[in-house]
Amino acid sequence: MSLTAKDVAEIMRLLEDSTFDSLSLEVDGMKLNLQRKSAKPASQASQDALAPPPKPAPGPQRPAHKNSAPSEPGLFEVPAPLLGVFYRAPKPGEPPFVEVGSKVAEDTVIGIIEVMKLMNSVSAGVKGEVVQMVADNGAAVEYGEVLLRIRPEP
Repeated sequence: MSLTAKDVAEIMRLLEDSTFDSLSLEVDGMKLNLQRKSAKPASQASQDALAPPPKPAPGPQRPAHKNSAPSEPGLFEVPAPLLGVFYRAPKPGEPPFVEVGSKVAEDTVIGIIEVMKLMNSVSAGVKGEVVQMVADNGAAVEYGEVLLRIRPEP
């Protein structure tokens, strides 16, 4: 598999839509390193990682992101296993894999994430009932971002 100019453009778009400052990728011996203009050099970033995190400023905070804490304790959050575009259905116009109220098993496919034209299935990971869809269909998602929440069965 080799990267085309269109693939690189898509990777650049995904990086711009994410909160990441840089990306390193190696495919069949080809290395691609992307870094935002505002990103700090790696040596400065590693020094910053050793420093304690800054204290939040007093006063109003930004509104909670839809990926904020679940409204109900004990819900299982299905995370995005990789960065890409999340789709709730196998193809445009087809019904979604799951909806709120759907019963799922550990291996139930709840969506797919497209990365460089490759479709990657995402499984529920737990048996239970879907209670909240968090990620929108066609949204760019980051690694670890919550896709949906499930109430696990006892």
